[in-house]
Amino acid sequence: MQHLYDVTIIGGGPAGLYSAFYSGLRGLKTKLIESQQQLGGKVLLYPEKLIWDIGGHPPVLGEQFVKQLIAQAKTFDPTILTGTKVDFIERQDDIFVLHTTQGDKHYSKTVLLAVGGGIINPQKLSLEGAEKYEMTNLHYTVQSYRHFVDKEIIISGGGNAAIDWAVELCPIAKNVTVVYRKDKLSAHEATIQEALDAGVKIECHTTISKLTANADKTAIQLVTCENSKTKQSYTRQIDEVIVSHGYNREASLELDQSLTIPKKNDYYFEGKATGETVQPGIFAAGDILTFEGKINLLLGTFQDAANAVNSIKTYLEPTAYRHGVVSSHNEVFKEKNRSIIEKQLK
Repeated sequence: MQHLYDVTIIGGGPAGLYSAFYSGLRGLKTKLIESQQQLGGKVLLYPEKLIWDIGGHPPVLGEQFVKQLIAQAKTFDPTILTGTKVDFIERQDDIFVLHTTQGDKHYSKTVLLAVGGGIINPQKLSLEGAEKYEMTNLHYTVQSYRHFVDKEIIISGGGNAAIDWAVELCPIAKNVTVVYRKDKLSAHEATIQEALDAGVKIECHTTISKLTANADKTAIQLVTCENSKTKQSYTRQIDEVIVSHGYNREASLELDQSLTIPKKNDYYFEGKATGETVQPGIFAAGDILTFEGKINLLLGTFQDAANAVNSIKTYLEPTAYRHGVVSSHNEVFKEKNRSIIEKQLK
């Protein structure tokens, strides 16, 4: 048998990374397994998006926030594996065996599911030949705002990501137009108003129906859009096309039949605010967990993680304190605090 861990966290997004930090804080031998090559989860899709809603933290770019999360997660030296997908979990006596697609097995006393919403692959624009423009001016995420300076931009999609990008790009672009197939955008009302105030043009009942290449066939030069309500169409010159139609969810990991956990919408695990599920020894945190009063924001993710780890601690050690000691009084930070203060005084 390989090394046995107190807890194995599946998922390396914000929930998994903060869980890794907090489980180390609570003295648990920890392993984190992430299917992607990079840690960071959904935040990696928005490296230049400013994150405002973290308590006591100034606005921070997604890229920097991920770096800070990873550094924090490594505080207590957990074992971290990337590019490793867990696809099956079973229980053998009191131990969980995690099987990976590579054929490896990992052994743990408890499991913390932090696999998020399963965001893996963006839904592609369903037009023939669209894929050949992905290397030039057809985008499914916005990696750098600088690329869009003084450009004519069309964004297809009506959700939060699409409208957020429209708001961010409008001040630097020549023009930003959002087209959406339905009659009403699904983004937050405040963000929609912000887009309108910024000068974003929004066209509902409208979809991109045709892409026309430039002379050397390497990039999109013209975009044809069609209005399903009026049945009218138009063609306009464009510099950049951004598609935000959501993401295809990979098949979730499977649990042995004896480890069934109720799900909501056939995906999200139902549990408690304490991170517990109906299966003793299996806990959850972040987007994958649903319960009454759930807050689907980063601040809720961190609370989920702390609650789940605290539940794991008392599951393994029933006489342990229910909650971890506040950092300013926690002995595990004594040496680290001294080192940080000494550096600041130099």
